[in-house]
Amino acid sequence: MIKGHVKLADVARAAGVSQGTASNVFSRPEVVREEVRERVLGIAKDLGYNGPDIKGRLLRAGRVNAIGVAAIEPLAYFFEDPWARALMTEVAAVCDATGTGIALVSAQNQQKLAWNINSALVDGFILLCVEGGEQLVALTRRRQLPFIALALGDGDAAIPAIGLDNIAGAAQAARHLADLGHRRFAILAIGLTGGEAGVMTPEQAVHSLKFTSRDRALGYWQALADFGIGRADVPVHATQNDRASVDAALEALFAAARPPTAILAMSDRIALFAMQWLAGRGYAVPGDVSVIGFDGVPEAATAVPGLTTMAQPLAGIARRAVAAILEDAVPAQQEALEVTLVVRGSTAPPPP
Repeated sequence: MIKGHVKLADVARAAGVSQGTASNVFSRPEVVREEVRERVLGIAKDLGYNGPDIKGRLLRAGRVNAIGVAAIEPLAYFFEDPWARALMTEVAAVCDATGTGIALVSAQNQQKLAWNINSALVDGFILLCVEGGEQLVALTRRRQLPFIALALGDGDAAIPAIGLDNIAGAAQAARHLADLGHRRFAILAIGLTGGEAGVMTPEQAVHSLKFTSRDRALGYWQALADFGIGRADVPVHATQNDRASVDAALEALFAAARPPTAILAMSDRIALFAMQWLAGRGYAVPGDVSVIGFDGVPEAATAVPGLTTMAQPLAGIARRAVAAILEDAVPAQQEALEVTLVVRGSTAPPPP
């Protein structure tokens, strides 16, 4: 019995084969005769040898052919949030085509964040959001691996990022509804930097919303101003991007003497929650109230009625993000991509 740390050479010696043959048993078993393979594996088991150090071998090769995807949300976010799920589907499709692995990293546990980033066996990182994730960016930079953020921020312009022209996209959404004849609007916002969900003044929205959400609010207001609708005329309700806070916002909005005929939702998830609430209260969409979302998730197309939305180029974002890591194509400047208005059945002229 060999004492101490068992090496591949020890297994080869005990099995009476060369170290190259023993290595093939673990890395290329198809090239080793079955009886030799079984003998080597049996001896390895008896000696307590579990196989070569994959991490060490990959690091020595200088490439592991895997991408880390990190977010400041818990790991469940990757599977529960429609936008994150849709984006990860596109990232996975690109990685499947190139035989690349994916490692998910959560920054939710700040105590374990440094370990999560430093121990991830990847060639680089895709950061789903940089707003509020300063430590995530700092740790990723310290790894000295390429990374790309999928949200533009107003802080560090040196962060390589692929984002959206949120102001232009939101303006197009509001203009679509205004062109239909709507004049009574409400905004369901997401992305609070702190505080409680609830009604906000325009000034509070500017100072309390994260950069992405703030730009969407600015875009809505910009377009509505062309129709003589001021910021103070458009109620803004902050939500936590969940059903309960959306329900509470709509209860308040539709208890007013003149409730909105058009809902500007900052995400498709919020818009779909709103449509469920409206249907449950007997409001017809779009007969009584029109709803427009933002993201272009698959659920928007299958909703009844179909959700009108500002669709992100998710497939293009995924291709650019993966290429940034695997092809050393990190953009020198932050890139803002356009979103596309997709008109479905949730928007129509207001009721007479």
